[in-house]
Amino acid sequence: MDRRQVEILAPAGSFESMTAAVAAGADAVYIGGNRFGARAYADNLDEEKMLEAIEYMHLHGGRLYMTVNTLMKDGEMDELYDYLNPYYRQGLDAAIVQDLGVFSFLREHFPGLHLHASTQMTVTGVYGARLLKDLGAERVVTARELSLEEISRIRRNVDVEIESFVHGALCYCYSGQCLLSSVIGGRSGNRGRCAQPCRLPYDVKRGGKEIGKRDERYVMSLKDLCTLDLIPDMIEAGIDSMKIEGRMKSPRYTAGVVSIYRKYVDSYLKDGRDGYRVDPADKKCLLDLFDRGGFTEGYYRKHNGRDMVALHEKPQFREINQKLFDELDEKYVNSHVQRMVFGKAVLKEGEPSSLTLSSGSTSVTVYGKVSETAQNQPITEEKLLRQMKKTGGTQFAFERLEGEVAGRPFVPVQELNELRRRGFEYLEKEILKPFHREDGRKPLKDDFTSSDWKNGAGPGTVKITASAEQKKTAERLAGTDGISRIYLDSNTIDADQWKELCGLCHKNKKECYLMLPQIFRTEAESYFIKHKSTLKEAGFDGVLLRSMEEVGFLNNQEVRLPMMFDSCLYIFNRKAEMVMRDIGASALTLPAELNEKELKNLDCSGKELIAYGYLPLMVSAQCVKKTVDGCSKKPEILYMKDRMGKEFPVRNHCRFCYNTIYNMNPLSLHGQESRIRALGPDSIRLSFTIETEEESAEIAEAFVRGYEQGSEIRLPVREFTRGHFKRGVE
Repeated sequence: MDRRQVEILAPAGSFESMTAAVAAGADAVYIGGNRFGARAYADNLDEEKMLEAIEYMHLHGGRLYMTVNTLMKDGEMDELYDYLNPYYRQGLDAAIVQDLGVFSFLREHFPGLHLHASTQMTVTGVYGARLLKDLGAERVVTARELSLEEISRIRRNVDVEIESFVHGALCYCYSGQCLLSSVIGGRSGNRGRCAQPCRLPYDVKRGGKEIGKRDERYVMSLKDLCTLDLIPDMIEAGIDSMKIEGRMKSPRYTAGVVSIYRKYVDSYLKDGRDGYRVDPADKKCLLDLFDRGGFTEGYYRKHNGRDMVALHEKPQFREINQKLFDELDEKYVNSHVQRMVFGKAVLKEGEPSSLTLSSGSTSVTVYGKVSETAQNQPITEEKLLRQMKKTGGTQFAFERLEGEVAGRPFVPVQELNELRRRGFEYLEKEILKPFHREDGRKPLKDDFTSSDWKNGAGPGTVKITASAEQKKTAERLAGTDGISRIYLDSNTIDADQWKELCGLCHKNKKECYLMLPQIFRTEAESYFIKHKSTLKEAGFDGVLLRSMEEVGFLNNQEVRLPMMFDSCLYIFNRKAEMVMRDIGASALTLPAELNEKELKNLDCSGKELIAYGYLPLMVSAQCVKKTVDGCSKKPEILYMKDRMGKEFPVRNHCRFCYNTIYNMNPLSLHGQESRIRALGPDSIRLSFTIETEEESAEIAEAFVRGYEQGSEIRLPVREFTRGHFKRGVE
């Protein structure tokens, strides 16, 4: 039975939430500054308040982790050093990071700063965790979808701290893989501005007919996570830090949730599993703080399930537990936390007064003026202690204070107050001194601009590639002139078809790559281990990877094929590009959220640009089909209709057990040939998913004639979008 220290990590969307969390028993808080955090609409701290917050946490024995967990554009990278350096000097404990370019930059320029890999990195297993550990991560924040067994496996195989969510809102999509808010509303979750469209109602349709119940339309709105019953299992699985979600919620919410989780973590660590019991009244208190339609234990014991989905709209009116709220406000929110100290005050007639203070391993002594000889009433020990104990608005309170008085000393009250003030000031300074650092390593100018991978064809010549989810589509595209490479989607194209299709591509003088799944977990690992020899013998020219897990997996399996990284392995900046190459990328795909100008600044040479396709807006462990109609273990395409009448295709990938929700209209950069050539990518990709083989062939022909032959031909698609090519994201 594990009795190690377990961290309670609290959300702090404001300074007040932070102090409430400390009062309630949090060991650490995560909080955002005024830039680069994944909660752009929280009451994030400016520089002055953030510096104060770091000192506050250290003074009260806690840690502060700063969220720098958004994807950062190339033009923003040169602002990063000046933004973070004051916090680094102050003793910032760790930065939570999504962007691999930011990750690499912080490791290089802020030595000693711990780096935590954000859940936005979609860490789903041992291979991704080990890769990030090798890159310098002290901690990985696991994907919310992982089971206890998967977390335990990471703990057993990788020497890295594990942080996992234990309470609060659950995203429907794997964090870091969501483009829904970005594409339909321009508010990118990868940039901290998610509009939460998953909380809205949708009608699910099959063949034009609605399925499911009319009063169960909130098919993507998950219940909130609550894991009080699982605390023994989570600790024994190896979770080091229990993370509470809620940076957009009130200080009262933070205090209430922290206090209850503090109670039960301490209960388990003290009494073990046998004495562990959860009081239903505490669960009721948590629901009183926030109720979206009940709680779920999340994915720790199951892969997905209808019972995890709220299905109904969040209750508009509910009875307020004012007694609970008042108690939390009084006990935590409005309380003034003070650090306990030991002290000794000495007054001796004719000698300087002194005050010795100690807390933990830190001790200081300060001296005041020489004590005069009292003419009437000398200061007694009782009077001395009574005056010195007035610590009111300070950060300290006496756990024990001793007094020593000799002779008939007299010191004015204001002198005693000044002695106490200076004593606390020096004690605070000494306590905080070990946390302070010198400046980080200031970057050189070319740290932001260097890019030495210029092996693309350059402006003017653009190759065309195509990916296919279906065997018939792949066969049709293999015979289409002008396509230089075909990607076979392993989600839907069977392993026993790989060699045949690869041979067909080669016969038609085309390269053939295998596209691995966007989510790589236990199911995928077992599948590719089973078909390892088939993969090696199929004759593939390379693989298209969509998860960092896959990089480590293929290296572990000694599969030596060129590795192209897909657009969901984000390269928003050149620093990220350099990291991707260092970990094995032979080629990269440009991200979908950068506009034309940003793509030009990034430098597109040697990279691939997706020029057509229904963009995957969400990839989820949940299954829309299972939620509304039960699980048949047979893939199909359903449609989700929103309040505006727009219909989004949804495919359930049963082989690897995840859902993909596609955009309602395909992205198309047909007609943008001159602009694309000016950017100079090595290739453009046509991504075929829900199209028939005939539609795919017609679309491919239109792009070939437009890009290779310069002919104008109308794209055989009624409606399409330019995506972010023109507008980009904020």
